Amino acid sequence: MNEFEWRRQMRELRQPVSPSRDLWAGIDSALDQAEHRDGSAGSHAPAHRRRWLFGAALAASLLLAAGIGWHATRGPADIVTTRVAANTTSWKPSDPRLSGAAIELDAARMELQLAIRQAPDSLALQRLLGRTEQQQSQLRQLANQSG
Repeated sequence: MNEFEWRRQMRELRQPVSPSRDLWAGIDSALDQAEHRDGSAGSHAPAHRRRWLFGAALAASLLLAAGIGWHATRGPADIVTTRVAANTTSWKPSDPRLSGAAIELDAARMELQLAIRQAPDSLALQRLLGRTEQQQSQLRQLANQSG
């Protein structure tokens, strides 16, 4: 199969396909049967559903309260502010091959710090800042090794 045949087959897939038989009769009878089953189930099903719904709502409320409590005790803003204050100095290696990477990493670190000030609870930004700082540390080690 060459590309032209493949493209022709792909264009054929865009055409609408009609079912071989009328599907509405089966859908209509299935809906009627579902209504009949729900009506004949009696009073047991609604009470069971209410109990299940109440249990699910209670579990969700407890999870929400636990999550709020955990988030309040975590204090991510304190961690971020100490990290931002510790890394405010820029660094430029003496090796010209590494200076471009150092400039880019320093710019990325500063942009991430600004973004974290706007959204201090963002775990994704904190992870990116940590990766950037790790890359800066690796670059410093490389600069020390190259002499």
